[in-house]
Amino acid sequence: MNDSTKPIRYQQPNLGLALTPVVLTLLVLGVQLFYFGDFTPHIPLAIGLAITALVGVKLGFRWRQIEEGIFHVIHVSLPSVSVLICVGMIIGVWIASGTVPTLIYYGLTLLSPTIFLAAAMLLCSVVSVSLGTSWGTVGTVGLALMGIGAGFEIPVYWTAGAVVSGAFFGDKISPLSDTTNLAPAVTGTDVFSHIKNMMPTTIPSMLIAFAIYLAAGFTLIDDGGASFERIEAITAALQANFIISPWLLLPALLVIVLAVKRMPPIPSLFAGALAGAVTAMVAQGVGVHDLLTYANSGYAIETGVAAMDSLLNRGGIQSMMWTISLILIALGFGGALEKTGCLEAIIRAIMTKVHSFKGVQTIASLTSMSTNLVAGDPYLSIALPGRMYAPIYRGMGYSTLNLSRAIEEGGTLMSPLIPWNAGGAFVISALGLGIADGNVENLLYIPLAFACWISPVIGILYAQTGLFSPKASDEERELWQEQGEAIATDLGAASRAGNATAATASSSN
Repeated sequence: MNDSTKPIRYQQPNLGLALTPVVLTLLVLGVQLFYFGDFTPHIPLAIGLAITALVGVKLGFRWRQIEEGIFHVIHVSLPSVSVLICVGMIIGVWIASGTVPTLIYYGLTLLSPTIFLAAAMLLCSVVSVSLGTSWGTVGTVGLALMGIGAGFEIPVYWTAGAVVSGAFFGDKISPLSDTTNLAPAVTGTDVFSHIKNMMPTTIPSMLIAFAIYLAAGFTLIDDGGASFERIEAITAALQANFIISPWLLLPALLVIVLAVKRMPPIPSLFAGALAGAVTAMVAQGVGVHDLLTYANSGYAIETGVAAMDSLLNRGGIQSMMWTISLILIALGFGGALEKTGCLEAIIRAIMTKVHSFKGVQTIASLTSMSTNLVAGDPYLSIALPGRMYAPIYRGMGYSTLNLSRAIEEGGTLMSPLIPWNAGGAFVISALGLGIADGNVENLLYIPLAFACWISPVIGILYAQTGLFSPKASDEERELWQEQGEAIATDLGAASRAGNATAATASSSN
């Protein structure tokens, strides 16, 4: 038997070996960010990928198998990369068409600075639920809101926090969202039951965030002190360089209508880009060659108002390349960690220490957050814990709706709060936060995206108290029996045995 026909035997990594690439990667990231003061996480993540590959070789994997794991995760996430490309085109074309300038103009003239942050969160929520894409919302409506906030002299990180809160919360509860469909799919529930079960954390989180943004508007922002000269300068510059009309909002309306009709996001966004191109030619007199340039390289203009120039000179496919390259490297790192069994080893080590529902629910949410932090991929952070923990819930007799809520919140909502994650990298790029240029102050949007981190906290509190933690229904139990969930019974028995052992130890103390 030659080497090519010998069966490949893989070793399971122990906890120390599994943690090695994770810890070393975080150390390199820390040195890059805090010692050198350079926020370019691409190379640290690439180094982490290489370390993971070496761990895989030590475990008996060949490079071909590790490569398959890397490209499998990248392949699964390519639709999101396609969305990024479409959003890049839309930003450049919609600025040229006057759609984004019109949104900024009417926002400055109709909104009050004191209610702006709360209104921004609500608007992004509605648009994101309609579109089913947080990224599309951030790159279009979110960009316009950044311009309005700049006109009101609101710090960019406050505006970005409100935009992120609304956009990603809308994505979380939209039946058109890919992550909202992924979470119930990997845990064995249906999407509408999943959305309904998220309401106990969604509604309080949104109300708390809304109250904070409203209070911030009245305490931190002086309505009377808002620079009317600045607002007038911006609106005058917009009128001088663009035709402003409600009709120019038609490209955005088209995308929303297509989303409501459940058209896939990529064709819907591309149709919005085409509609914006036609609008730019008809309303603004833009030539075809200029439109092609704007779609590829971004819009370019000099209005004479520095705030507007920095906001409007953006967009295009090329503006997304920093983000796309970061996402691809992070996805490759996550795929290598999954293929070599490192993530599974870490999760299984955690599972041996947890024997109660409140512990499992808490760990499921934290695992999803940690996978987001380490692997940089919201899809992996939902799929991996969803597959790993579902049998535990079934063995305990709890509905896997609890699990789907935990991983949705740890996956979807935490993604934009991690700068090297796919979601965080896109937010930074699309909203022009300038993190790559060393403007680390703008990272303050992370704690100010209140709705995104309050929701998982409420979910963990529910787990400790047993509130809104449904047991498995008769229909679910029948479905499990039909699916032959023998592994669930085994794991559930092990969990009950662990509880019994813990109870015995407790009584003997």
